Parts: sequence; structure tokens; C-alpha cells
Amino acid sequence: MRTEWIGANRLVIKIGSSLLVDSGSGTLRHAWLEALADDIAGLKAQGKEVVVVSSGAIALGRNALKLPKGPLKLEDSQAAAAVGQIDLAHAYEDVFRERNLVAAQVLLTLGDTEERRRYLNARNTMTTLLKLGAVPVVNENDTVATSEIRYGDNDRLAARVASMMSADCLVLLSDVDGFYTAPPGSSADARRLDEVREITPEIEAMAGDVGSDLSKGGMVTKIEAARIAVAAGTHMVIASGKVLHPLEVLAHKGTATWFLARSDPVTARKRWIAGTLEPKGAVILDDGAVQALASGKSLLPAGVMRVEGSFERGDAVVIRTSQGVEIGRGLAAYGYEEAKAIIGRKSSEIAEILGYLGRPELIHRDDMTLYRRG
Repeated sequence: MRTEWIGANRLVIKIGSSLLVDSGSGTLRHAWLEALADDIAGLKAQGKEVVVVSSGAIALGRNALKLPKGPLKLEDSQAAAAVGQIDLAHAYEDVFRERNLVAAQVLLTLGDTEERRRYLNARNTMTTLLKLGAVPVVNENDTVATSEIRYGDNDRLAARVASMMSADCLVLLSDVDGFYTAPPGSSADARRLDEVREITPEIEAMAGDVGSDLSKGGMVTKIEAARIAVAAGTHMVIASGKVLHPLEVLAHKGTATWFLARSDPVTARKRWIAGTLEPKGAVILDDGAVQALASGKSLLPAGVMRVEGSFERGDAVVIRTSQGVEIGRGLAAYGYEEAKAIIGRKSSEIAEILGYLGRPELIHRDDMTLYRRG
């Protein structure tokens, strides 16, 4: 087994339509899904957290609605998704329940992973589901998305989910067993790469459209997914799903291509907070709070003397000492007005002050990066 697989505590598994839905009948491939569920149950038994990003809703829905083969108009795709999503959710619910697992349906749009407040809501919801032992099953919310605000493929959606959840590994189960120097079948010299350590122009040039009739995601979208994943510190692997127990096969040195990240998800996330996001305000701390942060604690409202700026929940803010020295940056769990109301108060008082039970931290340590001093 590869160390990237052994050391992965949180995995995102993306499943293509062509694996889940029979291309001839347009019906669910139950035996394959049962085998996949066995694999996921095995990973859960090892203490790993698993998020599934599943295609298949449109493919199932178009069969139920008897829509013609070939490209669909947007409104037909949305109608198919509305019907197929019910079948898909029930299928996962059934196979997981048989293995004493709880399935949770999560429908996302492009905006949910790009707009800060919605991003934070989605991240917190899925983090809570994982803590409670459930398996989130994610799909794009095709029934409400328009052509201008869609991902259009679940490879990039899966990469955004992996980034959002600080996953250690993203697995793209596909109808091909890895990334080839040329589209398989197009050249006798095409060979599969075992590892990709950097996405160079040469690697991009090798990507070709090897998508099936049911899947829009060819190698071009997989390279784009890899770029998103590795930037977030997440290793990505493209592996064949055209076998039973594909995750078990992959774990025991199945043929695949690994795209290797240069840093871990926590380091990448903190670097993103520190250097990419534009701060919308600042929090000024007392000396006790500064010492608490230095020892690895989260920032509680009680240690904040005042807040500045105009920030919303999920926005980046500068963290300063009472002398005005910037010591780090973080993502605010409350907007400016709410933060102003609770600073200097105990976390146990938040519900009474705001009228709802929010997070006890103003900035959680996982959403914070501190600068080295001295």
C-alpha cells in the first residue's frame, strides 16, 4: 500500500455516472454499488472519514422520464436530476444501512463553494456529519443551477469538496485506470503514469477527452481537479472503477496515477488564509488571549478587546495585540455586529446575547494562521 493511502484519515471518493449506471438499460448497477459500500464500510472500520461525490442522478432520471439519448437541454437535465436524485439517495441509503452506516445527502452549487458564508456553512455541516459518523453523499444541485453557474462535471466539484474539507486524499474512480501520455486507444505509445509531482504544460498537453457517453468528465477536467486538490494539500489519485471493490483494489497497489501534493491540507489551508484572502477587518486581543493562541488555543470572545472593519461570517480578519502588532490572520465565525456584541463575554453567554447557540470560538484554531515571532 502507498503511504499516501495509509496515512489518509479523510478521503473524498468521486464516482462517475458510467460506473454507477448501466449505459444500456439506464438503471443502477446494484452489484457494483454494493461492492463499493463494502469498501467504504471497511475504511470506516479503520477509523477513516469518507465523503462520497456521486454522479448518476441525471442518468437515472433521464431513463425514468424516457428522455432521448444524446445531449439534453438544460431544463431537461434539471428535470432528470430532480427525478434521479431521489433514486440515487435511496440507493445509497439502502446499501449503507445494510452495513450499519448512515448516508447524508448534500446538494451543492458552484456558489456554495465560492461564496464565503455558504462555503463555511457547507464545511461546518459536513464536518459535523463526519464527527457523528455519517457518510455525506454530495452531488451538484442540478435542479436549481443555471448553465452559467454550474460546475458541469463532478471532477472539479469533488476537488472543491476535498479542498473545503481539508481531505488528505481525493479518489477519482473512472472508466480509465489512470492518466496516460495520450488518450488510451489513440496511440500505441500511450502509457500510464504512476506519479505526477507537478502539473506542467507537458502534462496538460497530454490530457484528452476520454469521457464516456454518460460522463462529461474527460482527462481535461481531471487535470483541473488535480490542480485544485494539490494546491489545497490533498493528494489525488485516478483509478479504475470498472472492477468490483475498486477501493480495495486500489489500496492493494492497483494500477492508478497519483498526483502528489507538496504540503498537507492543514499547512495549505493556513497558507491560503495568510496570503490569499483579503482581510475585511481586525480583532484586537488582550495579553491573555495572545498567550492562549501561542499555546495552540482557539480565540474566544472573552479575550477580544475590540473589533474593527466591516466583515461577515467567514471573512478573513487580521489578528492584532493590544499594542497593534499583527500576529496572524483567521476566518471569523461571526460577522462584525455579532462579534461586537459578544467580545469580552464568556462563550456560555453567546446564546443569550445573540438569541441562538453559535460557535464558542470567535476564530477556531483550524481557521487561523499565526506568524512566528522573534
